[in-house]
Amino acid sequence: MIFTETKLQGAYIIDIEKREDERGFFARTWCADEFAQQGLDSTQAQCSVSFNIARGTLRGMHWQAEPYAEVKLVRCTAGAIYDVIVDLRPESVTYCQWVSVELTALNQCMLYIPKRFAHGFITLVDRSEVFYQISTAYNAGAGRGARFDDPAFKIEWPLPPAVISEKDRHWQDYKS
Repeated sequence: MIFTETKLQGAYIIDIEKREDERGFFARTWCADEFAQQGLDSTQAQCSVSFNIARGTLRGMHWQAEPYAEVKLVRCTAGAIYDVIVDLRPESVTYCQWVSVELTALNQCMLYIPKRFAHGFITLVDRSEVFYQISTAYNAGAGRGARFDDPAFKIEWPLPPAVISEKDRHWQDYKS
């Protein structure tokens, strides 16, 4: 795997290294040893999948409060998404800054999201599926969120949301 740190310290785009032949390819998408060599948390407590029927489906921006903060490894297994993370660590020089990466079934990139980051995405095509490897079990009481258009972040989305949950539409303004 090839680890490329984003402008947000501790967040990485991960490219797979394909071993190709006439059948196609084989590649590793996760390895505890390789993550440890990068100084990354390799704990996995659960895996989840999000299937999204329509282009323009927006999910986010979500995170878990301490002590249930999550590390996530996210990849798009069908279709394409515009994935966004926001640094919510007040001590960080990139506090409240965001980065985006296009994750697609074709480019097979992954995004490593550290604890204390908000995460969300919008689907770029119909029938997009997102696979998550998560460091800790979900705790509903620790779930937090911010609106996709929260003025604290000024995220630039590539298209307006066509489908968004009521909960995601009505989060309070983020207090930095």
